[in-house]
Amino acid sequence: MKKAISLVLISLFFSFGAFAQLTHTAGGNTVDENANKILNNVAVKWTTGSFKFDVTVVNLDANKKETFRQKATITYKAPCYIVKAGDLDIYCDGKTVWQVNKNAKEVVVNNMTESDDDLTNPAAMLANYQKNYRAKFIREENGTAIIDLQPKKSRPYHKIRLFIDTSNNRLKKLEQHNYDSSRGEYTFSNYTLVKVHLTAFAYTAPEGYEVVDMR
Repeated sequence: MKKAISLVLISLFFSFGAFAQLTHTAGGNTVDENANKILNNVAVKWTTGSFKFDVTVVNLDANKKETFRQKATITYKAPCYIVKAGDLDIYCDGKTVWQVNKNAKEVVVNNMTESDDDLTNPAAMLANYQKNYRAKFIREENGTAIIDLQPKKSRPYHKIRLFIDTSNNRLKKLEQHNYDSSRGEYTFSNYTLVKVHLTAFAYTAPEGYEVVDMR
């Protein structure tokens, strides 16, 4: 089971490919101005910087709860980003995505697509959320605003739930609720404003790595 959950985690980073057959869309065209106001304030914080987050994948099967956890870091300057999670690195220069498996010494190269603006790149997700999602304000608890994002296009999940600290407009937690009863939970911390040169987001494979170019 741990191996299966590990694959779920990888799919969360790599455009949710493992669940491509479980896709649905949200209905309705209601605009939630309260949710939009909060999210627009958060998006301003996500133009450039670095932060850490913990990923927990929860799988519910026959009343049995199993989890898999992974720590990760993101450095970003929208639309570019670098994700580092254990033996997996993802580099994106805004056009090309390099998925690096350091343990296997393999690099898979793809063109960036709209789906890469999801959880692999929260900065781009928040900047473009009105294009890709319908936002709904749920409630506020002890200074934390809870907002749901429902995808406008087919996705393997039915909603993304955001937990936002209204005192500093920072994203504290993100939950991805999937149709297959699994749930991805992202807890964010250690925000740092850093200046990163755009050349840092392009990747060159070291000697001895196998490069699989899918473009």
